[in-house]
Amino acid sequence: MREFIVEADGGSRGNPGPAGYGSVVIDATTGETLVEAAEYIGVATNNVAEYRGLIAGLHAAHTLDPAARIHVRMDSKLVVEQMSGRWKIKHPDMKPLAAEAGSVFPVDQVTYEWIPREKNKHADRLANEAMDAGKRGEQWSAADSTAELRSAGSGVPPKGRGELRDQPPPARTPTTTEADVRAARNVATPSTGWAPADMGAPATFVLLRHGETPLTPQKRFSGSGGTNPSLSPVGQDQAARAATALAARGTIQHILASPLTRTRETAAAVADRLGLDVTIEEGLRETDFGAWEGLTFGEVRERYPDDLTTWLGDPTAQPTGGGESFAATATRIAATRDKLVAAYAGRTVLLVTHVTPIKTFVQLALGAPPESLFRMELSAASLSAVAYYADGNASVRLFNDTSHLR
Repeated sequence: MREFIVEADGGSRGNPGPAGYGSVVIDATTGETLVEAAEYIGVATNNVAEYRGLIAGLHAAHTLDPAARIHVRMDSKLVVEQMSGRWKIKHPDMKPLAAEAGSVFPVDQVTYEWIPREKNKHADRLANEAMDAGKRGEQWSAADSTAELRSAGSGVPPKGRGELRDQPPPARTPTTTEADVRAARNVATPSTGWAPADMGAPATFVLLRHGETPLTPQKRFSGSGGTNPSLSPVGQDQAARAATALAARGTIQHILASPLTRTRETAAAVADRLGLDVTIEEGLRETDFGAWEGLTFGEVRERYPDDLTTWLGDPTAQPTGGGESFAATATRIAATRDKLVAAYAGRTVLLVTHVTPIKTFVQLALGAPPESLFRMELSAASLSAVAYYADGNASVRLFNDTSHLR
């Protein structure tokens, strides 16, 4: 099955004001631009222009191959969140546009991703060209395709710029029903029992624990409330080895990291090797161990024996001094997981984080009890992986792999 990337943008100079959109269809395998589409649409709001750009890009991709999987990338948080089903569509102008966008492909063929504006320059340029033409008083539209569109079976070879604007939109009723709005959203209904044979590509999280710090070989508590140590020379070497291994696998599409120094340094080593950017995700930080930060287990047992005993037997218990309980950590990780699964559906993402978050990802995926955290060994710079499917099921694919360090 072919896969296309649709990048779309829209803008309005006045909001509402003279507006235009731009769309690009890219072959996900080769990176080749297959179609460019743009149009000046008169006076409209930014949001309407963004939706019109999405619709044009989806129609262009549908012309190429109606059976293809589509990954939409836009810098409009509103459109991405609404089409992903995470935000309600309240504005009456948005509902029919969302329904039209959702009707071009079956919802299980399309995923959505928000990207920063600087990564959406191609579509942004086309939208601005359309608005510039509108400012000059020209009713302007554009489309440009490669020979791939000519062979797509449309019946009419493209003549250059302008042909895609004449593609008729799918028919829809004069009023938008709640069913239309639901159909427009890229949301899979959770299933019970056995999953269907093909749930599509899962969101796959490759979990990399940071490399060693000076505290690691001493087995000291090192959470988010301590001294925030950097990697040691050994840890730097481990990060480089992990980067080499991940580059050889060649499947990582995005990198997210905890805000702490040791994870940022580890992520930077991988990002430099893979040519990717690092996004900081606050939810991936380590547990705060309160007054135990910097102490060994034996030192905590000597100084705070009752608190330690309670902590070991009760996931809601906090470390001495108001640290974070395992139950609170699990709530935080579950919320982070849900957000990232929705944002990176069908993608492979490297999460550079810490011992407790990684163990918690695995514990939640397995449906294991909280005490399972004490039964997992997780080495510095180790790799684990969990895949999340559209029906809500998870599959642990790897745990504590250190083969790249040997």
